[in-house]
Amino acid sequence: MSPGVRWFRRSSFKAKAAVIALVFLVPLTFCLALLWKGSGQAIAVAQSERQGLAVLRPLFAFIQDAQLRRHAAILHPADLPALQQRLGAAAEQIERQRRESGTGFNDKEAHEAFRTLQQTVHQTPVAASQDDTFQTHSDLIQAALKLAAVITDGSQLSLDPDLDTFHMMNVAVLRGPRQTENTARINAMGQMMLTSADARAARHEQIAQWTAVQRFLDDDVEASYQAGISIDPQTARLFDMQGTDDAFDAFLAAVGQQIMAGEPKGDVSAYARLGDAIAAKQNTLNGQILEELDRRLQARIDRLVRGRALELGISILFVAIALYLMLAFYRVMTGGLNEVAGHLKEISLGNLTTAPQPWGNDEAAQLMMNLRAMQASLRRTVGVVIDSATQVQASSDNIASAAADLSVRTEQSAVSLQQTATTMGHIASTADQAARTVEAATASVQENARVAERGGQVIAEVIRNMEDIHAASTRISEIIGTIDGIAFQTNILALNAAVEASRAGEHGRGFAVVAAEVRALSGRSASAAKEIKSLVHSSLAQVRSGTAVVTDAGQIMKNIVGNADKVSRLISDIAETARHQRHSLQQISTAVSELDQATQQNATLVEQSSNASGTLADQARQLSSEVSQFRLAAH
Repeated sequence: MSPGVRWFRRSSFKAKAAVIALVFLVPLTFCLALLWKGSGQAIAVAQSERQGLAVLRPLFAFIQDAQLRRHAAILHPADLPALQQRLGAAAEQIERQRRESGTGFNDKEAHEAFRTLQQTVHQTPVAASQDDTFQTHSDLIQAALKLAAVITDGSQLSLDPDLDTFHMMNVAVLRGPRQTENTARINAMGQMMLTSADARAARHEQIAQWTAVQRFLDDDVEASYQAGISIDPQTARLFDMQGTDDAFDAFLAAVGQQIMAGEPKGDVSAYARLGDAIAAKQNTLNGQILEELDRRLQARIDRLVRGRALELGISILFVAIALYLMLAFYRVMTGGLNEVAGHLKEISLGNLTTAPQPWGNDEAAQLMMNLRAMQASLRRTVGVVIDSATQVQASSDNIASAAADLSVRTEQSAVSLQQTATTMGHIASTADQAARTVEAATASVQENARVAERGGQVIAEVIRNMEDIHAASTRISEIIGTIDGIAFQTNILALNAAVEASRAGEHGRGFAVVAAEVRALSGRSASAAKEIKSLVHSSLAQVRSGTAVVTDAGQIMKNIVGNADKVSRLISDIAETARHQRHSLQQISTAVSELDQATQQNATLVEQSSNASGTLADQARQLSSEVSQFRLAAH
């Protein structure tokens, strides 16, 4: 809190109000920016979804035309030229729409694969066999469906946030076109089996697989329709889902009866009508749901735009209201403070006739009321001071007269106390001299005790050194014993070596000479060790004798130190007693001196009181003059 409090104390009220308003406006502006950004992102997502739908429409139209051309290429070649031209126009429409969308859907790779297959099939619409022609067209349609899935992901259609539009997208964009393609393949392959006996087993297997997939796709489409579309009866009335389901069931029943039940049989025209009917139903349903999806996306964009404008407008409105209230608060506070400042200035000039007139019931008004009460109290105080100034002037004259009499009596007391202080000073000087003599004797005795104690310490140190010498001599004796033992062992080894050399004959002669030299050296080492050991034993005896003498000297020094300590303590007790006596006399002398000084100070103070009483009278007159400057209201 301290930094803010210090800053506010140094700043004007205008600066404080501006900073507080700015602190509130910054988060409000930030929240508005986040609101605008969030709404903008939601609008951008919906617009991206609509752009994806704009590209998907011609792409789905291309898929339908490709299905028709596949059907014509394998069953009705006469219809191929018209469908060839129609398919090329549909491909151009896809390219034109992609250019107009101006938004990348990350579909470059899928689009290039689609364009490659489209150009290949356009150049060679009919392959060597019906099955090859069927497969090339199916591959092209699969590439188109893959491109549609990539565009769905890139435009964020697959991530649509609303339940209804998500399921519409699932039906019309993801599952519906694949279901329609599966229906078209079953229709075309079934007609091929009814009109030709070629590769019936393989075709039969493919239709079986597609039929299983068809049921899965139908269940998925039905689930999405129930979850996102049929829950709204008004929306459900727009689509003929029941008719599509009936056509789907009728077509699958025909597939089961004419294709899957043994050998293909029955009227191919009836089969084709059922297949074309379900394909038309599915394409119509997908197209209607796609348009409804686009309409709802546009409605979402409009709703988001309106909501953003409404939220922004409300926010700006309340920000404006807050600024207005802040400005009103500033005006009220500055007006009240200026009013109080004006009255305070009048008071500083001595004008006590004014009275603040507060308006309202806020803090500034309460401050004015307190100021008015202060002015009333100040007027009463000034009146009392004026009356008291006269009384103070009269009383100061009486005080001056009494102070003169007291000054004479105080001077007489000061003379008597001064004589007493002189006598006590002589007594204290004598006692101080005796105390200093005792202290000198105490210092000498203490010094003797310290010297004796130091002598005892030196003797103890000598004893410790003698003990260390004794220990070292003992260690040297042990080491010499070890050397003697080593010399003995060396002599034995040299003797053994000489014996072995004599056994070796001529070959051991040189080794025998070395062994003899080693024996001689070991003998000399043993002799020297014995002599050293004898000297060390002699030294040990002398060290023990010296240690005993030093120990006796140490005991004597301890006795001397003890006696010196006793004498020192006795002298110290005498000195302490002398110090106490000297201290007591000094206290008495000091007390008498202080009493003398206090008496002299009293005389001085009495004289000063006499002078002060005169000064007090002058100040009383000056106070009366100063107070008369205040202007009081007439009673």
